Amino acid sequence: MSGNEPRWTQTWLGGVRSAGVDLGYPGERLGVPEEGSGSISGWGRRIGALVIDWMICTWVVVQLLLRMNPAEAPWAPVAVFALQYLLLVGFMGQTFGHRLMGIRVAAMDGGDPRLLPVVVRTVLLCLAVPALIWDRDHRGVHDRASNTMVVRM
Repeated sequence: MSGNEPRWTQTWLGGVRSAGVDLGYPGERLGVPEEGSGSISGWGRRIGALVIDWMICTWVVVQLLLRMNPAEAPWAPVAVFALQYLLLVGFMGQTFGHRLMGIRVAAMDGGDPRLLPVVVRTVLLCLAVPALIWDRDHRGVHDRASNTMVVRM
């Protein structure tokens, strides 16, 4: 083995980038900028937005407004989350959490997504598992099925 080649453990422990394969930046294949407004959002912002939205749905709406115990009605936070996500993303392109984290959901042409893709995206997001499987452009199954992407504002 020459000094220029990576160790054999680096190719499977560190992924293809450590083996010298350049896949480009997330979103390069989609034609979005590498950084700044319109670039693909990172996972930190997306998870932060999800946590904010989930806390609003669970604590503010379900517990304070509806006076329901999420432990006794575990479907309530999911139903409220789905409703707020469908309405806010469908009409404004972002939820409260997205707004606070500086991101939005965009169609592949960069504009706001249409209602049907938002419905598909919402259903898959509520199932959780499709959101945990993503590609090199940081698009989960829910993004790919609805032909959307999450970009920075």
